[in-house]
Amino acid sequence: MRIFPLAVLLTCVSTGVTAEDHAESGEPLVGEALFGRQCVSCHIVADSDGTLLAGRNARTGPNLYEITTRGVAQETGYRYGEALAAVGLSGAMWSQDAFVAYVQDPTDWLRLQLEDRRARSKMAFKVRTPEEALDLYAYLESLTAPAE
Repeated sequence: MRIFPLAVLLTCVSTGVTAEDHAESGEPLVGEALFGRQCVSCHIVADSDGTLLAGRNARTGPNLYEITTRGVAQETGYRYGEALAAVGLSGAMWSQDAFVAYVQDPTDWLRLQLEDRRARSKMAFKVRTPEEALDLYAYLESLTAPAE
């Protein structure tokens, strides 16, 4: 038996989380583990003071700090791909639904947003399931500074 699935099960049981609840919001603790396995090779989460909250100083992808409250392609100083930058210029915001769809298939999401079958994403990695994407979103949301 693998320890990680057991830990997830125990977390859900001990917190009273049901599959239906998970489908709506995700689990930050599970998302933290997923981030450590799937995202750290390209992304960091560092606050506005530069304090590293998650990751290992990777710089391939943008800093994901406050991604749950900002517009698409709005990380200052990061050079986004043409298609994602175009979505950002349209004023699109990252929502839970947008994030979940994007990380599961970045190129397909961009093509749908731009109605351009030639649009491509610089992000090649795809999160396998909607549940994993929700968990990642919940984790990133948990690292967001509270509104003042």
